[in-house]
Amino acid sequence: MARLLIVDDEKNIRRNLVAFFESCGHRAGAAASGAEALGALGESAFELVLTDYRMAEMNGLELLREIKRRRPDTLVILMTAYATVENAVEAMKAGAYDYLTKPFSLAQIQHVVERALEFRALKVENRALRETVEEAPLLGSESAAMLRLLDTARHAAESDATILLTGESGTGKNVLAAQIHRWSPRRDRTFVVVNCTTLSEQLLESELFGHVRGAFTGAIKDKPGRLEAADGGTVFLDEIADLTPALQTKFLRFVQEHNFERVGSGDTIRVDARIIAASNRDLETEVAARRFREDLYYRLNVITLRVPALRERREDILPLAEWLLRAAAIRNRRPPVRLSPEAASAIVNYQWPGNVRELRNALERAVVLSHADVVSPEDLPDAIFRPGAGLAPERATHAASLEDVEREHIARVLAESATLEEAAATLGINVTTLWRKRRRYRID
Repeated sequence: MARLLIVDDEKNIRRNLVAFFESCGHRAGAAASGAEALGALGESAFELVLTDYRMAEMNGLELLREIKRRRPDTLVILMTAYATVENAVEAMKAGAYDYLTKPFSLAQIQHVVERALEFRALKVENRALRETVEEAPLLGSESAAMLRLLDTARHAAESDATILLTGESGTGKNVLAAQIHRWSPRRDRTFVVVNCTTLSEQLLESELFGHVRGAFTGAIKDKPGRLEAADGGTVFLDEIADLTPALQTKFLRFVQEHNFERVGSGDTIRVDARIIAASNRDLETEVAARRFREDLYYRLNVITLRVPALRERREDILPLAEWLLRAAAIRNRRPPVRLSPEAASAIVNYQWPGNVRELRNALERAVVLSHADVVSPEDLPDAIFRPGAGLAPERATHAASLEDVEREHIARVLAESATLEEAAATLGINVTTLWRKRRRYRID
């Protein structure tokens, strides 16, 4: 079953097509003009739009372009009694799935629509598969702590219990949230993401709960919120600690009762959505400091999953780095690139305070800057090579002494060598690496 929108200024055509497609098991809506169609698309999601070409004010081609701008994944089929090759070519260039010439039989239009819906389903499936394949290595692990986390997450996914994800920034909480949704019985419904850090209080309230026309300056029409879009699916609130006290209060009611009112409205809306929240802050500390509501915290803290920092799962760093390197090479249209032993050692030993996000960015940089098919230490960010950066805090004092030993050894070899090339050969490293170490250790 799909949601279809029929757009035609002839009432009989709209009525007949709506009745026909509903008899085929689809849900069909109707609009008499392009403006009315855009209003309907703003309120509900439609998989496919069937629109007449010749309409007053906004023709079908103009409507097609606006739909593709607002909702790129919505398929559009144009219908016209005045077909020309030029119009057909222009429509296909603008992104139309197909172009039907009136008059057509119901069997003809049914065939075109079912073919379009099959195409869309395959496209959605391929995208989901691609995203799963791309993200799977981020969740793959040899770490006992990570494996326990994933096992708990898989079991929790089978329920509707609220889940709170904690852990440092960049550990992949958003990836885990999406995976929990895919493991859940709600997998075929919408997964909605709300980032609580990116909008002002008023805009975030409207984004979450929606608003009605005239609720505030700029609210020119009714708009459903992200919670409504998540009905039947999952809503993921990233960085929930950034909700203001007023929004915390309003969201607490939703968590408790699963209903709310749009901004400016007194009508209660009930939504069945599974809630996953995430924070890189310690919410208990936020509660103690009176920055986060205690009752909201306990409502969210049904199942808490702490995503370990990358330095806590060192056995995963190299396999993850190699996968990220391959992905970065593909994105940047580069041949396959591999890590040199020195670069691999530096990557494994670095603390990665920015976690997986920092690792991804470092390897993206390396792929872009590397002139060969091997990533060397020179291609990696300087931060990786700062004294003490490669070891955990409790080992920092030992790291400093090892750095001193290396510095003294390099200084001695340089003093005994006639050229930089000779010193590099004695040390068993290339000249560029030696130059970098000289700069790092400030050896004249």
